[in-house]
Amino acid sequence: MTNYDYIILGAGASGLMLAYRMASDTFFDDKSILIIDKEKQKGNDRTWCFWENGEGEWDDILTKTWSKIYFGSDNYKGDIDILPYKYKMIRSEDFYNSLWQKIEKKTNITFHNDEVRNFTELNDCVQVITSKGSYVASKLFNSIHDANLYVNQKKYPVLQQHFVGWFVKTEDAVFDDSTATFMDFTVPQNGNTRFMYVLPIDKYTALFEYTLFSKELLQLEEYEEAIINYLKERGINDFEIKEKEKGSIPMTAFKFSQLNSKHVLNIGTAGGWTKASTGYTFRNTSKKTKELIMFLKQESYLFAFNIKSKFWFYDLIFLDVLANNNEEGAALFASMFKKADVKTIFKFLDEESTRLEDLKIILSVPPKRFIQAFLKRLF
Repeated sequence: MTNYDYIILGAGASGLMLAYRMASDTFFDDKSILIIDKEKQKGNDRTWCFWENGEGEWDDILTKTWSKIYFGSDNYKGDIDILPYKYKMIRSEDFYNSLWQKIEKKTNITFHNDEVRNFTELNDCVQVITSKGSYVASKLFNSIHDANLYVNQKKYPVLQQHFVGWFVKTEDAVFDDSTATFMDFTVPQNGNTRFMYVLPIDKYTALFEYTLFSKELLQLEEYEEAIINYLKERGINDFEIKEKEKGSIPMTAFKFSQLNSKHVLNIGTAGGWTKASTGYTFRNTSKKTKELIMFLKQESYLFAFNIKSKFWFYDLIFLDVLANNNEEGAALFASMFKKADVKTIFKFLDEESTRLEDLKIILSVPPKRFIQAFLKRLF
């Protein structure tokens, strides 16, 4: 049994980003760090997007940026200039390779290609059992997501941001690569919140992603048929599918912090770092890992890291509305984008807005459902 100061379970976005920040900070040079994952080279298994004001730390590995987005619905549609923000896209292979280059230079950081069976917190440490052995650490950071921990509880709604995406390439220059389609709700809603998300890489290549915010997943054929129909409606019949991707991201205000303890901290999606009302995770993970590095220098118990804010309650009310009135999602988002400034929306979703900006967002959405959800939570 080998002892470490820190063990990180999972080498996806959150686990690798935490290890990267440790590798970049001399405070951790004398700490032994172990990363465990059943695979190291994950390739392009993810596409991450986020909005950001100005330049950012990941700009060197961006695939594409946009300064305009398109929002479409029956009630409101149009191009939106988002400057000084930009909408940024990262392919996961570029992200993984960049971070591993830094991490692999550190002799105090070890990677084990192994499958985690379980972990147990002891009096002053944590024991990890894998398929190949066992390890002990003073602190454990777990990014392995287990939906069984919250999916059956009834106190907090659980939706999924689920999607299937195709990277398509055409013979002709048919895409406007200056504008990303943020949400296009003109697709049939079928009693849900459904939209098309389109990221044009260049004039010949684009990612088309059919996305839902709902409780139940669809059969693969339904997602793909929706993409085909959307392409046909835009006169795009001759194309090649270069890559496919699919995913399901939990949208819930479940209190993940209650799963943390003295020596165990859940991170990434496993720690509730996914923005509950949107399913976006990457930017929040970037911010949280920075905060966690500062926190670790204080030598506090890990359960003290997460502090509940006003935004948790906003997300809870929003998800209550969306879970109980899923067919009204398109109208809800259309009202918000029509009445509120997009920069205010971004600040609100980044949990950086002021009380006055919060009020502007609250007043931009239809009030009836939100008042009902608020009163139900109070009483």
